[in-house]
Amino acid sequence: MRALRGLAVIATLAIVAVAHPSPARADNIDALIKDAKSGSDYKVRLAAVLGLAKVGDKRGIPALIGALSDSDKTVRGAAAVALGKLITASTPATTRGQAKTALEKLLAKESTDSVKKVAQKTLDQLAALEAASTAVTTGGIYVSVDKMASKAEPVEDLRKLMRDTATMVMTKKAKDFMQTWPGGKAPSKKDLTAKSVSGFYVDGTVNELTVKQKGASATISCKINMLIATYPEKSIFGMLTGTASVAGSSDERDIALAKQDCVAAVVEDLVQSKVIPTIRQKAGS
Repeated sequence: MRALRGLAVIATLAIVAVAHPSPARADNIDALIKDAKSGSDYKVRLAAVLGLAKVGDKRGIPALIGALSDSDKTVRGAAAVALGKLITASTPATTRGQAKTALEKLLAKESTDSVKKVAQKTLDQLAALEAASTAVTTGGIYVSVDKMASKAEPVEDLRKLMRDTATMVMTKKAKDFMQTWPGGKAPSKKDLTAKSVSGFYVDGTVNELTVKQKGASATISCKINMLIATYPEKSIFGMLTGTASVAGSSDERDIALAKQDCVAAVVEDLVQSKVIPTIRQKAGS
């Protein structure tokens, strides 16, 4: 989760923090993926794999799967560990299947015990996720994280950031919430009723994202609205608003990172402190 923290009051968030640039940030994901695939030195590939694990961006999963067949055992082992961290119940079934196949191939020909051990551990985790995805707990809770929206640029990046953050928080803080349905398709009302499962939508919008510069410093402010609705009817019963301010330098790169931190921090705190408890209350959990 993001390091930024704030205090939630009713449905409004106020966060003030300082953004510090880091070498393993999401804006560097393309470079990390490239190095993991084609770094001439194993140390470069290893650093890239470790960086992808640290960033936690799902876009790095294919590169990590590829790194399982790296010529260096340390890189192979690090890739297996990283996949265990990045692959969750929200990861597409096809991607989980690709990772499973690659891990099985690695185990079949790997001669280093330490690498085999971590590969088997990740494979066991994938098996557990698969088992969980095919089991529906009667009286459970299903949550669909919707497309999200943004009135600020870059629209698609911010929408993805909101979806990824909301999904990550629920995966970690509400492990009993189902975010996938057996078979990979979204459940119908009939499916939910048959298992007495309560269904919900979670959606959100970046309404404001502003930058105020003063000399060498800048303050980035954001305002996020989130809603909770019943699934599949989309009857809205919860509206939440979160705001945050992040202070940093006026450097263009720092501002871009601060925008990400601002949006992610608000979504993280709203989902954890408001969305999850509200859904539980509505479902009668």
